Amino acid sequence: MTDGWNWRQPDGTVPAYPPPSGGPPAPAGGGASAGSSPWWSDARNDPWRDPRTPAAIVVSTPPPDAGAVPEPVVDPDAPSPRRLGPVFVVALVTALLAGALGGGLGYALALRGGLGPGGALGAVAAEPPALAKRPADSLAGVAERVRPSVVTVRVNGGVGASVGSGFVATADGYVITNDHVVEAAGSSGAATVVFSDGSTASAKVVGKDPESDLAVIKVSRGGLVPVEFGDSDAIAVGDPVLAFGSPLALANTVTAGIVSALDRTIQAGEPGGQVRYYAAIQTDAAVNQGNSGGPLVDAAGRVVGVNSVIKSLAVDEQQAGNIGLAFAIPINQAKRVTRDIIDTGKARRTVIGAQVTDAGRASGSGVRLSAVTAGGPAAGGGLRAGDVVLKIDGRPLAEATDLIALVRKYPPGAVVTVEYRRGSAVQRSSVTLAADAK
Repeated sequence: MTDGWNWRQPDGTVPAYPPPSGGPPAPAGGGASAGSSPWWSDARNDPWRDPRTPAAIVVSTPPPDAGAVPEPVVDPDAPSPRRLGPVFVVALVTALLAGALGGGLGYALALRGGLGPGGALGAVAAEPPALAKRPADSLAGVAERVRPSVVTVRVNGGVGASVGSGFVATADGYVITNDHVVEAAGSSGAATVVFSDGSTASAKVVGKDPESDLAVIKVSRGGLVPVEFGDSDAIAVGDPVLAFGSPLALANTVTAGIVSALDRTIQAGEPGGQVRYYAAIQTDAAVNQGNSGGPLVDAAGRVVGVNSVIKSLAVDEQQAGNIGLAFAIPINQAKRVTRDIIDTGKARRTVIGAQVTDAGRASGSGVRLSAVTAGGPAAGGGLRAGDVVLKIDGRPLAEATDLIALVRKYPPGAVVTVEYRRGSAVQRSSVTLAADAK
């Protein structure tokens, strides 16, 4: 029996050191200090521990002032985060390799195909490709077909020089143009024709009709390709047309437009000079000086008019330019005059057998017959001096020029319906037109 503390070990041996008086054994070897851990936490130095015990639990508690950070807990089964650095490097290397390979292959193929420093661009065909063909009914197809029949007419005469256009009417060399284009030829009648391929040939004036502004010249060359003639009475406002010629001496020019108006009566000519009359086809196709005498062609490539005159804001005719108001002589009239010139050397003019004056300034007021030729067409139709002609074949008349120009449009022997006013009564009559006696 002791004072309450039995410090013998269970096998009866005495430990090498006695425990402190009044308490459990002091910690040894850096164990926990008193008060910071239970006394039994130092199991290895426990004097009462049975040395034959196969296992012992050791709890090591760091001192409060150690400041150690607990080791992070890592789940070994969790997936590791993906790193983008390696992926970017692999992609960059792949792109560089692909670019180098493509560039090398392209360079090798270029050298193999003959493209090197100073080489030609594009593939080299075995044979040059044929010129692309356009549909025959397209504007380009029409231009290709008509252009070889269009010529440039140059005249150098004693009264000056001029440049205009014309077109082949027959295979043996007759060419239609304007009278004012060959006017400078004078009595010699000499002219030069330039074809679309640049070749030239001499020509001579066969005949002309100054009042209708038409002329025919003969080219010293055979085997030419004539144009195809259309019907100027069959066209309508709004129909597409092409104008051919050499505006401002620019050969092989083609412009496009529409028929803007029909039977636009024209009185042209220099003051004191020849006065020209015709009922024209108006078009907005670009026409300038030098287009005169060239063909106006419909969408099928048929000639429907002869380009002749333009309207301009310029006072001086030499400074006149296109403003979308051009006028062509109807081809039906041009063909008739051309045939007369080829057959007889001169053209017949169609007349109504009366002298006319303006009846008034009001629109549609008509023209007054100041005199009627005895036995002439007007007299044969029952017209008398003083009658006011209002319409011819339904076309209203406002000025004396209108009657003259419209009558010139018809061939001699044509029958027209004349609407006229006598006093307050409006009447109609049929008049058979005739050729003048000149």
